[in-house]
Formats: sequence, structure tokens, C-alpha cells
Amino acid sequence: MNIAVIGTGYVGLVTGTCFAETGNNVVCVDINEAKVKKMRNGEIPIYEPHLDVLFERNIKQGRLTFTTDITEAIKDAKIIFLALPTPPGEDGSADLSYILGVADTLGKIINDYKVIVDKSTVPVGTAEKVRLAIAKNATVEFDVVSNPEFLREGYAVDDFLKPDRVVIGTSSTRAREVMEHLYKPYVRQGNPIIFMDEKSAELTKYAANSFLATKITFMNEIANFCEKVGADVDMVRIGIGSDSRIGKRFLFPGIGYGGSCFPKDVQALAKSGKEYGYDFGILDAVMRINEEQKTIIVPKIKEYFKNNLKGKKIALWGLAFKPDTDDIREAPALYIIDELLREGAEIVAYDPEAMENVKALYNNKITFATSRDEAIKGADALVIATEWQLFRNPDFDLLAKEMKQKVIFDGRNLYDIAEMKELGFYYSSIGRNLIR
Repeated sequence: MNIAVIGTGYVGLVTGTCFAETGNNVVCVDINEAKVKKMRNGEIPIYEPHLDVLFERNIKQGRLTFTTDITEAIKDAKIIFLALPTPPGEDGSADLSYILGVADTLGKIINDYKVIVDKSTVPVGTAEKVRLAIAKNATVEFDVVSNPEFLREGYAVDDFLKPDRVVIGTSSTRAREVMEHLYKPYVRQGNPIIFMDEKSAELTKYAANSFLATKITFMNEIANFCEKVGADVDMVRIGIGSDSRIGKRFLFPGIGYGGSCFPKDVQALAKSGKEYGYDFGILDAVMRINEEQKTIIVPKIKEYFKNNLKGKKIALWGLAFKPDTDDIREAPALYIIDELLREGAEIVAYDPEAMENVKALYNNKITFATSRDEAIKGADALVIATEWQLFRNPDFDLLAKEMKQKVIFDGRNLYDIAEMKELGFYYSSIGRNLIR
């Protein structure tokens, strides 16, 4: 099948590459000429585990190509995916200008029947807006489908190739047959392709991410209360996670959620509610609490240093919002950096993948180490902001030797309380007893 993917950001590139992997001919479109040139040369612009292998293989075999010419890209395509950014506006609503702009262009250039698919995360009613924008100029038949993505950064390739479910919103029998044929290779083990109307599909994505964000936030609230009463959040997590109605996932407390999806999608759903006269009180609370959670570790650091961080060298492990990605959007580490800099601290940071992205933001305001162990040399304290596997089993003897003080503030609860006590570290984590 011939497919065009408009937009080569995170979603577009994973989508295009994975469709090519199952034998489709995919043309990816981007307006950035330099980016397109690099991709044609086999340079992948994002970090995502296992994507590079598929990317290189499908370029080599001619199934994955790149262009800046949208007319050329969609000429032979039966399906056109819109994988364009929908950034939050100042009021929290999703900005649809990129999608509607492309929709307007498509109406002028499609010359036979096409299935146009909203792959971006969009508010309820967007499919109809896209249909109207195309219909203004179109002289041929087309269908607009909502097909939200459910890709976790760090696991996106597996999520695409072996999805839990595929959600497709369409009221067209013709489009349904095309989409079912496209996705059949990905659900051979029996996971469902769920067909529904366009509005329900659009809302499904927002509802899923908002529920997960709420689950994380609730657990963080429990963790904060555990610290007040002397309970252990790890025990509470195991206790409630064994209930099949609750489940074990997304119950690990920490310093809040970040990334490209949860913050934006929760905000957009809350804004959509207000547009329809509905108040999502629970989402307002989730957003407020998550903002507070991102820097909840900073008062603990200030308390230890008696409110005097000026000149203190803080080693920071982790900059990405989660492991196995270089994405720093809404990363808690950035909020921690800002607070510590305001207090006069000196920061030496290390992350396996995200340092280049952070350098572009902070320039010379913080120092970047070349390794995990280099970052802690001469540090007054270590702060852990991202749970990379690399950080889970460090050489604690080396930390004790190289750091000025054996002090760790762990925002991801990586280490065992009893072990930290035995090793003689001052160890402050989330929702667990403080080890002095």
C-alpha cells in the first residue's frame, strides 16, 4: 500500500518507519529541507530504541523515502497520515493551525479518493474541521479518519508493531475497509482493532492519557502523605497494586510526569471541557499537584543545607523526562535546575541521551559531565531525576570516595532504604523514611 506521512516528528517518523517495515511504500513529508536531507542520508533525528535499525533498513530497501514536496508525496498515496504538532496555546487549548493548514492544501491537490488520517492527538471535533477544510477545495471523494497513537517514548517501536489495541474512528465503510487492511499485520495475535465514531476516537486518546496522569498524581499524593505519617509508599504501592481493579503499573511515585503527551493532553482536555461548559475538577487538581511535585525535592535539599545553597556543587543524574528517550519536554529535571540555580547552586549534570537538548537551553549556566561517575566528583550532593538503568546500580564506594558528602536526593526511589542506611548515606527519597 502507498502511504504518505505528513510531519516527521516523533509520531510521524515512528509511524512511517513501522508502516514501511511491514512492506508498505511510505513517503514522509517535512518542510525542513535540512532535516529531510539528513534523513535521506540515513541520519535519524530522534533517539528511540530500535528505531534506527528499521529506519536504515527501509531506506536501504527503498520503502521509506523523504521529501519536502507534499504534492509529489500524496500523488500515489491511498492513505495520508497527518502527524503534525498540536502544541498548547496560552489558554491550554490545542493549536490546530498546522493540521488545518495542511488540510486546506490537501483539498487543492488530491486528485483521486484518499483516506486522510488524523494521527496527531487532537480535540473532539477535529475530524469534522479537517473534513470541512479539505472539502472547501476538493473535487474528488475522500474520507477523514481519527486514528490516535498510543506510543510510549522508549517503547514506541514495540508499541506500534505489537499494539494493545488500534483505535479507528470513522463513519465510512470504505475507509474502514482500507484501515482494517492496513493494520491487520499488527494484530495477528488477536489484539483488537476497535472501530468507533470519530469523536469517540479523538476523546479516547485524551481520556487514556489523562487517566494515567491522574493515577501517577494520586500515587504522588499518597507518597507525600506517607512522609507525613511515617508510612512506606513502596509497601502501600504493592498492597494496592495487587488488586486487579487497580493494577501494578503507573503506581511508582516520583517527581511528577513530563514529556510531550501527558502535560499537553491533560491541559487540552480540561480546556475542551470549559469550551463545552464542563468543569473537569479532577484534571485541574492533577495539573496543579503535578507542577508542585516537579520541585518537591528542592525544599528537602534546602533543608539539608540550612537554606544556603550558594556555591554548593550538586550532581544531577538524569535530564530526560523518562529513561530511553532524549525528550526533555516538561522534564522535572529542568524545573529542579531552575530552582537550584536561583538558590546559587552549581550544577553538574549527566544524561545518556538528553544533554545536547539541555545544552541548547542553558548554555554555560550548568556544567555537563561526560559520564555518570564524572558528575559526582567533588559534589556536595547527588540528585536523581530520571530512572535510567545506568543509575540503578552505581559504585557506592566510589560515590563515598569522590563526593564531598555522602548525600543523595532520589526523585525516583531507585535504591533500597536498608542498603542506604547500611552504607551510611544521607538518603532522601519520595514517600519513604529519611535515612540520616
